[in-house]
Amino acid sequence: MEKISEEESKAVDVMERESKLELKNAELIKAMEVKDEEFKKILNEKNEELKHLEDMNSVLCVKTIQSNLEIQEAYEELLSGMRDLSGEASTIRVKRIGQVDDKPFVKVFEKLFSDKVIQLEQAAMLVSKWEDELSDPAWYPFKLVGTGDTLKEIVDDDDEKLKNLSEEFGEDVKNAVKIALEELNKFNPSGRYVVPMLWNFEHGRKATLKEGISHMTQQIRGLKRKRT
Repeated sequence: MEKISEEESKAVDVMERESKLELKNAELIKAMEVKDEEFKKILNEKNEELKHLEDMNSVLCVKTIQSNLEIQEAYEELLSGMRDLSGEASTIRVKRIGQVDDKPFVKVFEKLFSDKVIQLEQAAMLVSKWEDELSDPAWYPFKLVGTGDTLKEIVDDDDEKLKNLSEEFGEDVKNAVKIALEELNKFNPSGRYVVPMLWNFEHGRKATLKEGISHMTQQIRGLKRKRT
């Protein structure tokens, strides 16, 4: 038998290694292809799940909008009914948020004029002037106080217009305007116009829908008892 030279032996060894390497590469490529298919399958499943969630979210958004519209319609109906049924002594009744209280204005002009008609006319004119001021977005008599979580916006008592109002007509008149400003800034800051709202006058806050319905039910029952 012919003896294999050292060079030939090395060549055979290299060929065997190359063959093994090619086999390993083929196995690796096949494994990667399998993994790629598995990944694509998982990705497709996740995409289907995401699409399903997006569809569900769209349905929920539509239902939420519909519910909000229905609640708003019910609220408007309740406001209308409360105007007819609730008297000035009612705990729950409609309050015009941001409306300037004219009583302090009338008191001022009672001291200036003896004629009742003139008193009311002058008070109404001044109230109207300040309601126009309140609706002017260019006038922003607020300042920030506190820091961090305690940071809040309040009416700036040093505002030039408010200071002049106080000096000319007194603190009560200024406070009436200040209260209207606070209400508008809290409940209708983007519009700065008067809005009707169910109000709990006992606790000095916005009434809940439940409180409004309960109060209206009591009013209706009271009317029925009077008729029988």
